[in-house]
Amino acid sequence: MHNYLDFEKPVADLDSQILELKRISADEGSLDVGDDIARLEKRSQDALVDLYRKLTPWQKTQVARHPDRPHCLDYVQRLITDFTPLAGDRYFAEDLAVIAGFGRFDGAPIAVIGQEKGSDTQTRLKHNFGMARPEGYRKAVRIMEMAERFAIPVLTLVDTAGAYPGIGAEERGQAEAIARSTETCLNLKVPLVSVVIGEGGSGGAIAIAAANRVLMLEHAIYSVISPEAGASILWRDAARARDVAQAMKITAQDLKSFGIIDEIVEEPIGGAHRDRDAIIGRTADAVRRSLRDLSGLDGNALKAERRNKFLAMGRDLKI
Repeated sequence: MHNYLDFEKPVADLDSQILELKRISADEGSLDVGDDIARLEKRSQDALVDLYRKLTPWQKTQVARHPDRPHCLDYVQRLITDFTPLAGDRYFAEDLAVIAGFGRFDGAPIAVIGQEKGSDTQTRLKHNFGMARPEGYRKAVRIMEMAERFAIPVLTLVDTAGAYPGIGAEERGQAEAIARSTETCLNLKVPLVSVVIGEGGSGGAIAIAAANRVLMLEHAIYSVISPEAGASILWRDAARARDVAQAMKITAQDLKSFGIIDEIVEEPIGGAHRDRDAIIGRTADAVRRSLRDLSGLDGNALKAERRNKFLAMGRDLKI
């Protein structure tokens, strides 16, 4: 059974009927309900296609946050061979919200940095729900600088509601760490490809996503602030998050039209969580294309292209 989102109730009802018919068929044995099951399965699939064809920004936010959606480590385990994680920022501590290390993609060396949310209560607590502290961003800087030293391209996987806002993180220089990580991205002289696989929240995302190519999954979101936080600031009412999601233009389709991202990776019908193999394979293809496009540029050209791309954002923008 899937974990159904609120707006998926029509599909959930149909799938429940299908399961009940299958149970009855198994219990009764001689009862032939194959045609009924096939008819309901088609109705369920058609309903799913119809729902996902016209998702609102708030519904896309729910899909991006789905607990079964593949996370950073899922992509690393399936795409990166010989992956060796590196720990610590060489200043304070290790931050398990950020996964970073080196491995091979299609047999070639690559540095990987990603935010890991965790998939159950234990791992979510372990990875702090993907919300990095300053040491996580300083670890990211360390890995990027090492990758540049050895002329190794960098892949980042973005999936965070934002940087961790705790007192300790602020005391240890959260804003400075985010700014330094963003600066390092912009100054790298090796190819940098970022993929927003779920939530791209605020500075916590841009700190590892100021890339030559920014890819975004079809139902991911990318925003300057979470819809709930934006609603709390504007109206002191987090319940108006859906209004903020609509106003902020946080979907991949909006951001592609504004030139904020470079490519949308199509998700399976019903979201990435319904077919992990398919979405990870499509993401691999998109990363492969981006790395191939960047392979002919030298270090100075890569840096100049990246900086010019971000400096151009917002110029002559018509909303």
